[in-house]
Amino acid sequence: MARKDKHVSETPATQWLRVAGVAFTAHVYDYVDHGGTAESARQLGWPEHAVVKTLVMQNERGEPLIVLMHGDRQVSTKNLARAIGAKSVEPCKPEVAQRHSGYLVGGTSPFGMRKPMPVYVEDTVLALPELLINGGRRGYLLGLQPAVLVAVLGAQPVRCAI
Repeated sequence: MARKDKHVSETPATQWLRVAGVAFTAHVYDYVDHGGTAESARQLGWPEHAVVKTLVMQNERGEPLIVLMHGDRQVSTKNLARAIGAKSVEPCKPEVAQRHSGYLVGGTSPFGMRKPMPVYVEDTVLALPELLINGGRRGYLLGLQPAVLVAVLGAQPVRCAI
């Protein structure tokens, strides 16, 4: 069950958003290993389509990038590679993703990452009225307006969902 009373201390993501002047709401839930967006959506009473996952991937040269995708959709790496002009794209191994982002897998936020990376967002995510996205800790999502992804992250819209 979602915990409204539990306070989560600042994370690099929330610090980054506060400095950027971005309004957000905090949503705490009981993290379940391998539960993914289906579990967080269920606990928080949100449609899984509006829970956006942050995926750390890399191109054929091993250069990292971020993909923001609807929780109930998958990334076509072939379509993503074509959209961004890469030969190929693949998910990073968890330890590599953690090294690039500074976050544990399951708690990866696109905000306040260890090092800057290009960010791509499924274009239909931008049409959502509001979304939930990881706040930098397992069991902690942030509610915000989709326009923030483009305005403060510089996310580039792509079509790569399957």
